[in-house]
Amino acid sequence: MSGKFSFIVGGARSGKSAFSMELAAAIPGPKVYIATAEALDTEMDDRIRKHQDARGEGWETIEETLELSKRIAALGQGRAIVIDCLTLWVSNLIAKGLPDEAILARARDLFSACADSLSSVIAVSNEVGLGIVPDNALARRFRDIAGIVNQEAAKAASEVWFVASGIPMRMK
Repeated sequence: MSGKFSFIVGGARSGKSAFSMELAAAIPGPKVYIATAEALDTEMDDRIRKHQDARGEGWETIEETLELSKRIAALGQGRAIVIDCLTLWVSNLIAKGLPDEAILARARDLFSACADSLSSVIAVSNEVGLGIVPDNALARRFRDIAGIVNQEAAKAASEVWFVASGIPMRMK
């Protein structure tokens, strides 16, 4: 029997990560946090440290910036897995020079792995399409790819939540 695939989306600092941790805490079994962020500067290093402190004891942390589907498949059954976050993962893939179709293929593979996992997987992502149209090509490319990745995640997930101002709202 497979686990449940949940997708949480919302704006920056909306409470998505905190909500994902609450969902995971209610799932029996070991807890795994897959971090996609890279500490490329001191500000990001501080953010990562705050997320680690907020998780507290009892979480295994896996830092994986690129190969998420392989990690999910390798974790086996009976866990609560949080992937935080898909938008940083998309940024990492863009930075590695992957073309759009390769990024979307990886996303589809990831969401198949999440839906088929014998563990419960919770993927977190930023909703990047609610603001203004970015003024440069790279930012527009990121917004477009992240938007499509979010649509693919929502399609594959058994439940979807939107978080705004710390309030989770079930969408699916």
